[in-house]
Amino acid sequence: MAITAKMVKELREKTGAGMMDCKKALQETDGNIDKAMDYLREKGISKAAKKADRIAAEGSTYIEVDNNTAVLLEVNCETDFVTKNDQFKELLAELGKHIIKEKPATVEEALKQELHGNGDTIETYINSAISKIGEKISLRRFTVLNKTDNDTFGAYLHMGGSIGVLSLIEGSTDEALAKDIAMHVAAVNPRYVSRDAVSEEEVNHERELLKAQALNEGKPEKIVEKMVEGRLGKFFEEICLLDQSFVKDPDQKVKKYVADKGATVKSFVRYEVGEGMEKREENFADEVMSQIKK
Repeated sequence: MAITAKMVKELREKTGAGMMDCKKALQETDGNIDKAMDYLREKGISKAAKKADRIAAEGSTYIEVDNNTAVLLEVNCETDFVTKNDQFKELLAELGKHIIKEKPATVEEALKQELHGNGDTIETYINSAISKIGEKISLRRFTVLNKTDNDTFGAYLHMGGSIGVLSLIEGSTDEALAKDIAMHVAAVNPRYVSRDAVSEEEVNHERELLKAQALNEGKPEKIVEKMVEGRLGKFFEEICLLDQSFVKDPDQKVKKYVADKGATVKSFVRYEVGEGMEKREENFADEVMSQIKK
């Protein structure tokens, strides 16, 4: 039978599911509202919709490597307990394999793709996991890196995935070197590989701030410029990987450590779970008591 906008609206109001999910459910059940509601529950979509407004700032990062392609992704959930769940771990692995194989450009594109190119969409797959696990779960972000046969990926997950780093080393197949760099990035959190990657606008902004600081300290103007350039070097050490002291050997810079092994750092990606997201502030005991009172 023909599916009308009114039918979709009614089902959406009853289940809280998305418009397209409601339309598909009605099509699959020949317009039967009750059967469509069951369809959405079976797929976990109705239950997932009810959890959509919850805060999911916990979770895990995950790295999948397949020959010359690797992906670092972040999946969020509501509590860190879930990250130890086998179903959640399986979800991470399946998403990693899918992204490498199907190569979506964005999270939005990934959610619309069929898992491994066949069957339910990624969005439906995640909603099904929500139904089984009982928490809001979301694919937040991912980055794919590609290399040649002469290059090497370095993969590092800190404390089970609270921080994930994927590095790419050129001119070397030394996996230990690549992992060392990934571990350094996890610990020190640089923003760029080298000074060349820092925009002129950001450098000029920092230079003006440093100049103002020096003048406010009462330094003579004739030596301010020299002081600013010296302090600018410290600024680069804070944000540029190659300018930093290597964590495993602070007496040498990362640039020298890598160069001595005949390699260069091409790129890196660092994800820290929940960075920049709203965090739940409730005290756990208070949360339990609030549930008891209900």
